[in-house]
Amino acid sequence: MGNCLFLESPVENHSPITTRPSTPVVEKAIKHNNSSNNNRHGAENRGSPAVGGGRAAEKELPPAGQIITPNLKMFTYGELRSATRSFKPDSQVGEGGFGKVFMGWVDSKTYAPSKVGVGMPVAVKKSNPDSWQGLQEWKAEVQFLGKFSHPNLVKLLGYCWEEKQFLLVYEYMEGGSLESHLFRRGGDSISWETRLNIATGAARGLAFLHTTEKQVIYRDFKASNILLDKDFNAKLSDFGLAKLGPDDGDSHVTTRILGTYGYAAPEYIATGHLYVKSDVYGFGVVLLELLTGLKVVDLNRPNGSHNLIDWAKPFLAEKRKLKKIMDPRLENQYPPKAAFQATELVLKCLESEPKHRPSMEEVLVTLQEINSIKMNPTPSKASEKRIAAHCHRQEPGNSHRSSHNSSLNHKYSGNGVASSSLPRSSR
Repeated sequence: MGNCLFLESPVENHSPITTRPSTPVVEKAIKHNNSSNNNRHGAENRGSPAVGGGRAAEKELPPAGQIITPNLKMFTYGELRSATRSFKPDSQVGEGGFGKVFMGWVDSKTYAPSKVGVGMPVAVKKSNPDSWQGLQEWKAEVQFLGKFSHPNLVKLLGYCWEEKQFLLVYEYMEGGSLESHLFRRGGDSISWETRLNIATGAARGLAFLHTTEKQVIYRDFKASNILLDKDFNAKLSDFGLAKLGPDDGDSHVTTRILGTYGYAAPEYIATGHLYVKSDVYGFGVVLLELLTGLKVVDLNRPNGSHNLIDWAKPFLAEKRKLKKIMDPRLENQYPPKAAFQATELVLKCLESEPKHRPSMEEVLVTLQEINSIKMNPTPSKASEKRIAAHCHRQEPGNSHRSSHNSSLNHKYSGNGVASSSLPRSSR
């Protein structure tokens, strides 16, 4: 799971488990599935709680997802081995703390294994048999994704549990992770509109989790856990660290410190106290990454800029300094007013005290307001250079001057200010 934190807290004592899990929720889900494992989705609807938290949210937010009865297909290990071509290395599409993720193919109606390119693609997460963490994450995924259905949560289709083999089967997200698009060198830049839409979709998913009958704290919100479909619609994945929120009037739950360095909220790292708004902090980190195009932690950057939050904070509150932190690959193709409002939202999400952070419903409403701010279409610098060169070619005797001016345009275009402020060693 990347740079994960495993700082033990004396509050919870876990011992390695070598037998089958005995969590009641998991046993209940599996018992239910044994009797109906060929059905694709649950039919019982336990209600559709509204994501909104107030009149403004109720007016602006889309319908929330449904909480449904766990009704997952129980795959055999042989079926998943066949679907993934015996888990061949060339079918591997990811790897994390749980284990490895493989691409497979199944029939779209029966979920029976099929040949490559026939039926529907699925993602099969295969646990490390000797990983206690993998077993705990497997149980958490079944517990949470097994009963939630929402457009911005990755759909869990089924599971496999045979001896020490623990596998999960999900819908396949062909767009990959936000991390792969945002930080990949040489990749196509993501437009301002697409970045905002991704942030909004992820916010919807978190808002849904926070407003279910029993609040769920996601605990591991980061760019690599936001998956994209072919149209760049965002869905939250990897619920291995998810935790039920506080009850009986408590403000937080106390638990082992697990998560990813840079994204975990400071109060959680310091005390092991996990708040619903600890997720809001993580969202603020990812929103800052979307604005800057930089990873939250990168030791390859110059001293003083290893941590993106520490480096960027002085620039976030001043409009005139905004361009120094914005991703130069955007080529200034964003409304300055919208960008500044986004940085203000980042600052609110990164407040040191959880009670001072907005709720995810409030974050979502703000993002929708930001998304409504449009800019007048203006050509990018690359387009301006092409237009200027074309105009000069149309004027008699200007061929030499056109070449000279083009070189001047090139000299002053690109990512001058941002690059001089912070060398972008990692994309």
